[in-house]
Amino acid sequence: MHGEYKVPGGKLVVVDFDVVDGAIVDFHLAGDFFLEPDSALEAIDAAVTGLSAESDTSSIADAVRRALPTDAVLLGFSPEAVGVAVRRSLSNATTWRDYDWSIVHAKAVPPRLHLALDEAMSNSLAAGHRGPTLRIWEWDESAVVIGSFQSVKNEVDPEGAAKYGFDVVRRITGGGAMMMEKGNVVTYSLYVPAELVSGMSFADSYAYLDDWALVALRSLGVDATYKPLNDIASPQGKIGGAAQKRFKNGAVLHHVTMSYDMDGQKMTEVLRIGREKISDKGIASAAKRVDPLKAQSGLSRAEIIERMKQTFTELYGAKPGEISDAEYEDAERLVAEKFATEEWLYRVP
Repeated sequence: MHGEYKVPGGKLVVVDFDVVDGAIVDFHLAGDFFLEPDSALEAIDAAVTGLSAESDTSSIADAVRRALPTDAVLLGFSPEAVGVAVRRSLSNATTWRDYDWSIVHAKAVPPRLHLALDEAMSNSLAAGHRGPTLRIWEWDESAVVIGSFQSVKNEVDPEGAAKYGFDVVRRITGGGAMMMEKGNVVTYSLYVPAELVSGMSFADSYAYLDDWALVALRSLGVDATYKPLNDIASPQGKIGGAAQKRFKNGAVLHHVTMSYDMDGQKMTEVLRIGREKISDKGIASAAKRVDPLKAQSGLSRAEIIERMKQTFTELYGAKPGEISDAEYEDAERLVAEKFATEEWLYRVP
């Protein structure tokens, strides 16, 4: 068995081993990480050797942690990263470079159609009609996009939304409400096979799927980091948030919205953000929690998106793609049957 795992923001972890009678044998760890003392490498190899091949990530990490000398220093990886690499090898996980990627940057469409395209393109991937894809959203309408499990009345102020022309729509992923003001957000979706995140927990996969975006932002001088579970952040506050859905058909949808610019007063009028939401942030208001990209980079939204597309292409060899007529048709059907219905919008009143 051979497994590789690039730690988000860290180093490459490589594992090689055999499985005999259900146990891991002849285990060897390698990679471009830093580890002191040198003897700790042998301790890790010995700790994993003999474990059951059914061991989960946390069990493997616990075994590694117990075996490490008290003065051990791990830089660029962790015991959990070793566990992820082992689980990925055992589940025949794939890597980014195993696929022919496409980047879709199409025309603006209404908010409900954007949400329906996420489902339609995920289904298209699962059916083999498209390969793994990065889609950049364009906006010419404003909307509040609430999470799949949120209450409309708890999240949106209808008077504020109407005052500023914000439609209210519900997506198929969990997470919190996002104020998507046209021209002031950067949104992207990834449609990937489940094998790309095989062996990872949801928490691990969030950071893994967004690591390329952090590389792009840092190249623009934005001090971007990942804050578990699903936030892209800077020292000044939150830049954006991610959400994910794993379909039974084998597709994974992962999408992110980042703030390019923001009117804090408008946000407080459109969204109902309770004190409990920000109680652990050490701040007095939700508006102060957000750190838009425009203020950090001084660049236009278009320039930021182009750098993101360029970075993704350089890392994974992506080529320009497009949304098929069949996908648009499927998305329009989903709008009519689901996303534009009162039953869907108010599934949680």
